[in-house]
Amino acid sequence: MAVPPIQRSPRQAGPRLPWLLDVLLGLVVVASLPLAIVAIPNTLSVVAALLPSDLGQAGLMRTHGLALPALMLTVPLAAAALRRVPVAHLLVGGLVLVALSDAAGGFAGSELLVGVVRVLRGVGAGLILPATLAAVWDRAPVLRALWVGMFSLSLLTAQALALWPLDDVSSWRVTLQPYPMVTGIALGLAAVHLVAWMVLGRPAAPGPDDRERGRLLLAAVPAAGIAVVAISTATEGWGPLLVIVLAVLAIVALLALASIGMAGSRTLAYTMVAVGVVLLPSAAQVTLVEMGGLGGPGLRGLWVPYGVAGVLAIAASVAVRLFARAAGRWLAPLGLLAMVVGLCSVRLVVPSADGMVLAVPFSLLAVGAAVALTAALQEVSVGAAGFGLSLCFAGVLSGFLLGAGVQMAMLDGVRSAQELVDGFVGALHWWSLIGGFLVVAIIVLASVMARRSAKVPPGRSEVPCAGTDVLLVPAADLVPTAGVLPASGLVAVPDAVPTAGVLPASGLVPASDVVPTASLAPASGLAPTSDAVPTSDVVPTAGLVPASGLVPASDAVPAAGLVPAGGEGDEDRPTGAIPRVALPVAAKGAFDADSDEESPAVPVQGHSPEDTASA
Repeated sequence: MAVPPIQRSPRQAGPRLPWLLDVLLGLVVVASLPLAIVAIPNTLSVVAALLPSDLGQAGLMRTHGLALPALMLTVPLAAAALRRVPVAHLLVGGLVLVALSDAAGGFAGSELLVGVVRVLRGVGAGLILPATLAAVWDRAPVLRALWVGMFSLSLLTAQALALWPLDDVSSWRVTLQPYPMVTGIALGLAAVHLVAWMVLGRPAAPGPDDRERGRLLLAAVPAAGIAVVAISTATEGWGPLLVIVLAVLAIVALLALASIGMAGSRTLAYTMVAVGVVLLPSAAQVTLVEMGGLGGPGLRGLWVPYGVAGVLAIAASVAVRLFARAAGRWLAPLGLLAMVVGLCSVRLVVPSADGMVLAVPFSLLAVGAAVALTAALQEVSVGAAGFGLSLCFAGVLSGFLLGAGVQMAMLDGVRSAQELVDGFVGALHWWSLIGGFLVVAIIVLASVMARRSAKVPPGRSEVPCAGTDVLLVPAADLVPTAGVLPASGLVAVPDAVPTAGVLPASGLVPASDVVPTASLAPASGLAPTSDAVPTSDVVPTAGLVPASGLVPASDAVPAAGLVPAGGEGDEDRPTGAIPRVALPVAAKGAFDADSDEESPAVPVQGHSPEDTASA
């Protein structure tokens, strides 16, 4: 007698010493997330005076900006690869690429090599971001909150972190290798985590399913288009109006792509687009305006506001993750509204010679982003989270394009240093206004789509769009799970289990296309002689077979086969470079509040050039 094989439980045993893996993973997140996002800003203009004369400054500026297009193209592909590649391996691979870019950056001496180094760094950063998100997904709840808090803080401080190593430097190549020691520490932590992961049980991290994988690959299409637009903008020298129009079209395309999916995934996608378009571009402009050479407190005066904003963002993310898991539907728009208030405060307090007052806009922006993202991530799968992350970085490049177009319009025709400063401050104020209205529009769009989903009548599934989170199956393969086939010959979709194909929009399928799971009979309780099991094949549970040839369905047990429900037979079935205007600030002295050189006066607090124009 053959012994059946032992069926193993599909649920894998947890790793030994899970707290150790969690601690190592938390350290990797803290070290690697800022390192990945600091690759985005293009800071070559700050050290333009150190560039050799035989290298074209315009060409180097374009190639130096290739990190962000490479990053946003890598994120969806890396997220799709998580289904086959272990997270720990992908994380180490991304940090190895970043380390290689640091090493090669010291030898870059041509436009081609600079482009290769920056693309390499962007690809490495694009591997790190989805890998760390997947790694913390099913671990301790605090780890996911830590990831969101560090992600928000990294977007807020990316420009400042990219500028910090350039204080009083003697080589322009520092822009290609800003933090080699931090890269080594992060790589060492990731290697230790990999060893611990292998030794302590190899816990599996979640990955996208087939539908989510298709959406991730789809997200790479608009990312490639936006990258081409950015590179063309820097190469062709387009005017500000055309740049603004193209940036707006890119944002609209991202919102259209974010509308694909069910309510939970749409909320996250909209939130990611809003955070990407607004947070980093806004913080970058505030940081540049507050440089010491322009009368601001300098970078040294900004670290305390950044630190306060970071602590509050991580604390808010942990609080939402632990204590408000079921409140994502209203916490996500509330967080975005906090970002709108932060943008309004930028118009009121920037520029400011006192750096401490900047803790208000920085905290509102970082905390709002952390709350919105943490709340939205609690309602989706890891595949939908990777899809939203892909849209976020495409939104970052779109936001930079839109901000660059506004700057180009405001700086057109300036003739003096004071006019240049006024133009930068005015562009920041206009950008804050535009960004605030954009976030409000996204909140309204998310609310309208959520209400539309809520209005689907009971008994009908929401009609999915292409690429939604619902498995699409043919009506012919529907199997009813319970109940009786109605006399109308139609079966409601919610009462059937789809096996493959597409559901009809009406929500009803012909009974001829339904395979009953048990001996089901019409609602009348009697099976007609034409459709009933022959009396020879029926064993009545009590009594005799009547002469009429009809047997009550409740009293008949078919000897073989299924009672057909009637109906018809089978034969009758129907880049690049981001255009920026370089500030007239030397690297030396821009990081301190005090400067021996004369600098143009900064307008009074809260003043904006458009106010005088309207007067």
